[in-house]
Amino acid sequence: MKFTIFDPITRSQKADAAEDTPAHAVDAPTIGDVIAARMGRRDLMKGALGFTAMAATVSPLAFAAGQAKAATSSFDFPELGAGVQADHAVADGFDADVLIRWGDPVVSGAPDFDPANQSPEAQAMQFGYNNDYVGTVPHPDEPENQNRQLMVVNHEYTNEELMFSGLGRQDRDAEFSGMTEELVNIEMMAHGGTVIEIVRGDDGKWSTVLNSPYNRRITPSTLMVASGPAAGHPKMITSADPTGRNIFGTVNNCAGGVTPWGTWLMAEENFHGYFMGPDPEEGTEDGDLKARYGVPGGWYTWGSYHDRFDTSKEPNEPNRFGWMVEVDPSNPTSTPVKRTSMGRFKHEGAHVAQAPNGRIVAFMGDDQRFDYTYRFVTTRAYDPANPDPNILDDGVLSVARFDEGGKMIWMPLVFGEGPLTAENGFDSQGDVMIQTRRAADLLGATPMDRPEDVEPNPERGTIYVMLTNNSRREVGDENAANPRAENLFGHIIEITAPGGDFAADEMDWDILVKCGDPAVAEVGATFSPETSEDGWFGMPDNCAVDAQGRLWISTDGNAFDRTGRSDGLWSMETEGDLRGTSKHFYQVPVGAELCGPHFTTDDESLFVAVQHPGDGGDEWPEFGRTSTFDDPSTRWPDFAEGMPPRPSVVAITRQGGGKIG
Repeated sequence: MKFTIFDPITRSQKADAAEDTPAHAVDAPTIGDVIAARMGRRDLMKGALGFTAMAATVSPLAFAAGQAKAATSSFDFPELGAGVQADHAVADGFDADVLIRWGDPVVSGAPDFDPANQSPEAQAMQFGYNNDYVGTVPHPDEPENQNRQLMVVNHEYTNEELMFSGLGRQDRDAEFSGMTEELVNIEMMAHGGTVIEIVRGDDGKWSTVLNSPYNRRITPSTLMVASGPAAGHPKMITSADPTGRNIFGTVNNCAGGVTPWGTWLMAEENFHGYFMGPDPEEGTEDGDLKARYGVPGGWYTWGSYHDRFDTSKEPNEPNRFGWMVEVDPSNPTSTPVKRTSMGRFKHEGAHVAQAPNGRIVAFMGDDQRFDYTYRFVTTRAYDPANPDPNILDDGVLSVARFDEGGKMIWMPLVFGEGPLTAENGFDSQGDVMIQTRRAADLLGATPMDRPEDVEPNPERGTIYVMLTNNSRREVGDENAANPRAENLFGHIIEITAPGGDFAADEMDWDILVKCGDPAVAEVGATFSPETSEDGWFGMPDNCAVDAQGRLWISTDGNAFDRTGRSDGLWSMETEGDLRGTSKHFYQVPVGAELCGPHFTTDDESLFVAVQHPGDGGDEWPEFGRTSTFDDPSTRWPDFAEGMPPRPSVVAITRQGGGKIG
């Protein structure tokens, strides 16, 4: 058998490389093709955004003096300078306090973190690695108390070279020579998620409640059940689970969401990287299904010790990942549920809104170049007086098609409709969900430039689509929604729901901003000329809408070799004369990315997740070598000798109290 070979790059670089590789041949008009067709008619009518047409010869900022209009920003903070440093930073007038770090105790009886003496048993009780999505739900004992809540956090993946002494990058060696069963089991327990109670003191600062009965760790060993159309399907059956319904654990939990009834949605993103085994056999149903999802990815050696992660032994196990997982934080003994009606792909997240008729709508991105944007709408309306715990099992998953005239269509993925029939290899609605990507291919969905967060704004009836980048777009393939070849910096699309109806089948769309340095003409960025040299960014990833309906954007890939600045959080004007103006608010330490911006309902606290601090290091001139546990580019947040960099959740508050921003 031919086995997957591993490349000598960091885990985050490997994820980026996987997302940079299209998993299918692109025949439909890409979102970039569509954007180009609209630029002449629409962008030239939009003042600052019309600068795109001139970007090939003149920098947009050169026109600022003639184009800027007197306007008042909706954000009142002093802008933070952009750059790279070992520590994090926040705008003047605000505090950024570390709330919880990798290895901190979570459940009762958990030991303190000792990086030199880690164990699977300890890690299963401690805060996991690479925190991504952050959300809060009302405390079940005091649901009206805004100062006492349950925080939910996803743990996406692990970096062995930063977690363990003397190991170095394991991705360099196809044999994973430094890994042992003990180390594998530790990193497995560092995956999944955390539920932890948090309280806000009289000083406005947050702390964790370590002995709360609601505290919980979710790991790859946690028993889960599959529900919905794919539950029990033959493609879900393994030797350990003849029912096709009982699944152990979740992996690569990226962004997510919370529901109006207080549950937590965990996205399973790059699940393919956890499987090892033979390359898929082209021309066979099983081989083509695996290839469309990139299985096996071979990023980890878990399959050497756990048969279910070796596709030669359990060929159906990958079909049991790539779902949305719903968890009830208020019940620490509850069984998480994989909601198969919401589709199977590399979920970035699932941000939830409510339609005027009461139905629940979840927006989701499939985080890979040339893949798609999705929406799920429940069949039944949500009744807060009598909530249905299985409301997400019954509904319609749709995929987006962006048309040139500024309209977009949500196309249902329903067995028996259009090409989704037995003649095209589908045997049921469950099969359509297992093969969501192929079903979307057949419907002619618009291939996107790596869609990540898709966030509804109930205040304004809009939806924001974060498109991180697409370095594989070639010259001649540009389009209106992806107007640049070799799109290194990404862009943001704004969708407008008619009458604020997020369940409508037809909507309008436009580009909010094309990212990158607007002072470099060939980049073609379209920030407002009011954006300062610190205010522009590249690679939009996650986002948040605060209680005032304002947009905030976090980034992944603002690396020093590409932009000369670290990742962080920016505010973004979406209306009026300042539309397209961004301001820099928070900066992560070197090597990190920023995930999971989440506001409390009073807008007086902002939680952010700082992921993989100290990753890389080679290209930062002040360090200039590979960053490892023993020799890291930063020791954030502890800055203590012998303590490695630790992914952490940070709580941001205004000094003296008040709303953020």
